[in-house]
Amino acid sequence: MAKRFNFSLKAALIIVAICTTGNSYAQTTDENSEQTTAETPKITTLPPAYERQMLRLSEVLGSLHYLRELCGANEGAKWRQAMQDMIKDEEPTDERKAQMIANFNHGFRGFQEIYRECTQSAIEANKRYIAEGMRLSGEIPTRYGR
Repeated sequence: MAKRFNFSLKAALIIVAICTTGNSYAQTTDENSEQTTAETPKITTLPPAYERQMLRLSEVLGSLHYLRELCGANEGAKWRQAMQDMIKDEEPTDERKAQMIANFNHGFRGFQEIYRECTQSAIEANKRYIAEGMRLSGEIPTRYGR
């Protein structure tokens, strides 16, 4: 899903990062020698514009991973695999990847603490999270894609 628009957003972010760093090459003189060295500029990239939605989708996937199994969907690791595929397609930085995983785990653990058996409210939460996940997974490429 993210593969469709990933390249152009990355290219745009790199261009923005390069343009906003300006000329950060500074010439320094070593006290012991007359040689001049240039510092390597540190280029940081901004998170994508759809970062909030991606983090929420990560949380939704974690919630579904717990709720669907609790209510007997017998899907195994389907939602965890969807999360792994999303991370693979997105190719996030280590920091972003850690945040996405943390959100997945937060969604999973949040429902794990509340529901020990499949109740009517767990079924309703499951339905709502399916709907939200579908909305987010459609919105991200539609709104932020090419």
